[in-house]
Amino acid sequence: MTEQVLREMIEGVRSGALSRRGFVRRVAAMGLTAPMATQLLALTGAAPAAAQGLPAYGPTRRGGGGALKILYWQAATLLNPHFSVGTTNQDACRVFYEPLAGWTQDATLHPILAAEIPSLDNGGLSPDGRSVTWKLKRGVRWHDGAPVTADDLVFTWEYARNPAVAATTSGSYREVNLVKLDDHTVRLDFAQPTAFWADAFVGSFGLVMPRHIFGAFNGANARDAPGNFRPVGTGPYRFVSFTPGDMLRAELNPLYHQENRPHFDTLEIKGGGDAVSAARAVLQTGDYDFAWNLLVEDDILTRLEAVGRGRVEVTPGGSTEFLQLNTTDPNREVDGERSSVATTHPAFSDPAVRQAIAMLMDRASIERFIFGRAGNATVNILNNSRFTSPHAGLPFSIQRANEVLDAAGWVRGRDGIRAKGGTRLKFLFQTSVNAPRQRSQAVIKQAAQRAGIELDLKGVTPSVFFSADVANPDTFSKFYADMQMYANGPSGDPQRYMSQFASWEVATRANSWQGRNIMRWRNAEYDATFRAADVELDPVKRVALFIRLNDLVVGSHHLIPLLSRPGLSGCLNSLRTSRSGWDGTFWMLSDWWREG
Repeated sequence: MTEQVLREMIEGVRSGALSRRGFVRRVAAMGLTAPMATQLLALTGAAPAAAQGLPAYGPTRRGGGGALKILYWQAATLLNPHFSVGTTNQDACRVFYEPLAGWTQDATLHPILAAEIPSLDNGGLSPDGRSVTWKLKRGVRWHDGAPVTADDLVFTWEYARNPAVAATTSGSYREVNLVKLDDHTVRLDFAQPTAFWADAFVGSFGLVMPRHIFGAFNGANARDAPGNFRPVGTGPYRFVSFTPGDMLRAELNPLYHQENRPHFDTLEIKGGGDAVSAARAVLQTGDYDFAWNLLVEDDILTRLEAVGRGRVEVTPGGSTEFLQLNTTDPNREVDGERSSVATTHPAFSDPAVRQAIAMLMDRASIERFIFGRAGNATVNILNNSRFTSPHAGLPFSIQRANEVLDAAGWVRGRDGIRAKGGTRLKFLFQTSVNAPRQRSQAVIKQAAQRAGIELDLKGVTPSVFFSADVANPDTFSKFYADMQMYANGPSGDPQRYMSQFASWEVATRANSWQGRNIMRWRNAEYDATFRAADVELDPVKRVALFIRLNDLVVGSHHLIPLLSRPGLSGCLNSLRTSRSGWDGTFWMLSDWWREG
């Protein structure tokens, strides 16, 4: 596909000469999958068609579905979406809170609290890319009956960008100016042309908060708000009870703003345990309806599916399992802070060490023998989209890794561990406790030993590893280890996601370790390219910029992609869900129902 042909087709959509369906069909015929072609349409500014990623909904009345029982083997610890770190907390918050719009399975936007998706056609997007106007859906009420108005959008914007609040979502709001136009309309103004306007108030980082509940806690007292654990939202289910790290209970919201929804009368999300037990509780015993994130060896899942009670749902998306190499020194303390940006890692500051470790990743074996359907080998951080790079990566080669270390002067000692200038290649490698991750650690450790690198393996309880607890030293955001492994992924657009490698997003004690840049990597070319992508309105040029961003971060070998990770969930055969690999698990919980 030539750049010129693609531009001509995009202009055809903008002018009306080419239909959206025709665009998708022609681009798909030229080499892109239909979902990728559909994603490109998000950048044309044309009015969006009806979402293609929403399955049919069967119920004809609200309620009557009984209890919906869900298992999360990583338990939620809080219910404030703007303090959430990790998928489990974000998903738990999504039960109660909603954004203006979410991302469908085909990576296009779908209105939730918004009356419509802004576009050039409906006047919601300015032609110069400097503003977007959102209109609230009329008649929406909070769980306590209070009306939802533009004042709640103003408050959410003020709250998320307030430095004293230290919200994890601050990066989506602090560079945006909000103007209230009327009780149901706001305009977001940008200081420069902005391609990714669907950030604030969209997806998991866009959940709207009630001013009348949190207004008194918009400051340093934000974490003292009772609403952090007793949410009042707009979602299909309203709060009943919550035991952090254990159980969340909710009930049907009779005021919900969508017709005939929700289907279930009560909702229970049980946390804790492990992925294998969760899989068995759905697929084997049928005690639960749904089990989240089945990081379980594929042969076990296949045997459990054979029982016939349930199925494994595979939801493709952009999530990637990766290895991070700390750029800072986790063993040195500066002004009371470990892994401080004032330090450099004694070994990983040598590119040869990082390159050698990258060549010790046996992705094919990890995919084939451990993850199965849950992971596909990859050398990129951006996967399954128009932004995927042709970058080939380094091949798995223990021999080549040894040659690189030899040439760089890292010499084996009597114990077989390489050293140079008093620094030994002995590292602490941490990840969350889960069988596939521990098995992957073992595979990597074995390869590293053959290259003269010793890895001490550490497993951290998931509820701790992904916690927002600023006092706990074992959270992934503190990164008090040399290496760590976990997974995350973008929404329908990678702008927010790729900010996790920008220098201004470094996680530090000063920002309560809420910065997105966990590995503290800083690169001037990356920062400049990211800022260029932020203002590039030409969709073809913007794709090229993100491919360059991908290549810069993976080419540094501070981040080593391992697997592209589709979502794997266990479902009873009767359960019908509405899922998206580009948004949270419960992005359309309102549309879950039971057949028969």
